[in-house]
Amino acid sequence: MFNANTYIHRRAQLANTIKTGVLLLLGNGESPMNYTDNTYHFRQDSTFLYYFGISAPNLAAMIDADENTVTVFGDEMTIDEIVWMGRQETLQQKCHKAGVGQTVAANALAAAIHKAVSQNRAIHYLPPYRGDNKIKLAELLGVGTGELATGASVPFIKAVIAQRAIKTAEEIVEIEKAVNITGAMHLMAMQIARPGLTENDVAAAIHKVALEGGGNLAFPIIMTTHGEILHNHYHGNILKDGQLLLNDSGAETAMGYAGDMSRTFPVGKTFTAQQKDIYSIALGAHDAAIGKLQPGTRYLDVHYTACKTIADGLKQLGLMKGDVEEAVAAGAHALFFQCGTGHMMGLDVHDMEDLGEQYVGYTDVLRKNTTQFGLKSLRLGRELEAGFVLTIEPGIYFIPELIDMWKAENRFAEFINYEKVEAWKYFGGLRAEEDFVITETGCQLLGKPVPKTIAEIEAVRAAAF
Repeated sequence: MFNANTYIHRRAQLANTIKTGVLLLLGNGESPMNYTDNTYHFRQDSTFLYYFGISAPNLAAMIDADENTVTVFGDEMTIDEIVWMGRQETLQQKCHKAGVGQTVAANALAAAIHKAVSQNRAIHYLPPYRGDNKIKLAELLGVGTGELATGASVPFIKAVIAQRAIKTAEEIVEIEKAVNITGAMHLMAMQIARPGLTENDVAAAIHKVALEGGGNLAFPIIMTTHGEILHNHYHGNILKDGQLLLNDSGAETAMGYAGDMSRTFPVGKTFTAQQKDIYSIALGAHDAAIGKLQPGTRYLDVHYTACKTIADGLKQLGLMKGDVEEAVAAGAHALFFQCGTGHMMGLDVHDMEDLGEQYVGYTDVLRKNTTQFGLKSLRLGRELEAGFVLTIEPGIYFIPELIDMWKAENRFAEFINYEKVEAWKYFGGLRAEEDFVITETGCQLLGKPVPKTIAEIEAVRAAAF
């Protein structure tokens, strides 16, 4: 946890922004895998962590903006729990570290909510994303679960995002810790991968690095020789010389802050000539996007910079044709680059995504209202501000089914050379990804640099054999 004053200040700022009503924050509970006592790895709700720092299940909190009080609802350990789990910090001790002096039993929450409702006070809540919290919240408010989405407090959502989006110095230190562990995971993968191993072998090794760092994974590992599958969590393939291995993985610290990197490298010692061609284009887009990072720049324009760089490079290879600006405006490049250039990162690897992409990545001025393939997957479009932490991860992906569909439709025939694309259809996919904080004058790479150029990667690979 941070110092208690950090959490006190955060809650005070939140209450001062909302000004009136009750702010209800639900923590997460345990989630059983196959029976009650065999649970998934517990992860506290990120907004609850942000304002209270307590990573324990079955908690809730109320911030009363009118009466300037903060109450945490939860139960102390029973003797049966102590027998099985040992004596741990009491809830009061945990709350003391968060600067909260008032704790009451969990079952007192319903009465507190009912009292506020009977007084016609506003109950501000965030959109729940877990089934158990949806049921709990619906029961507390006396509404159907289907009504919760429309009843979520937009002022509360916007206030939380405004705070969490700007990372403080102490948060940057914690994020850099996560990023450095993530970097060690990626370097480990480059050092141990070789023909004959499975993707699982490499994934297991880097998961160990995350655990040794004192936390866990920030998201399920993507370790695949089929990089064209954007979120591929199958790890059963045997590595073969001549293939590329895409590793997209990240560590989460014990405090919940995330790192997120991608690297693509040859299973053998070197890239093939064809792999170098595509990797160089993707890396050029990566570096061009980084060059655009500064306060006041729309991330949408950072994305377009990456798209145009990719389209221009593919045009030089003969896979695309025509005017690059027109091709990108039409969305023709999305045959090869189907997703966004990056996303916000912090207590969530896709920071605050549960609060709504339209509020996190966009604004009332810049709304996301496109259905264009590729562009609709861009999670972040708004103007950048100092303190934002985000990823840069443009890639190039050859998806056979997508190529076949677009070719059959003759889609964007004025921009795509399908005859040439056919020869590349089973190339796969690749990307590099890094994490940055926006500064007052530009941006700063988070964490120690991890090899990403062809020469740097091949040097690591050569030493691995």
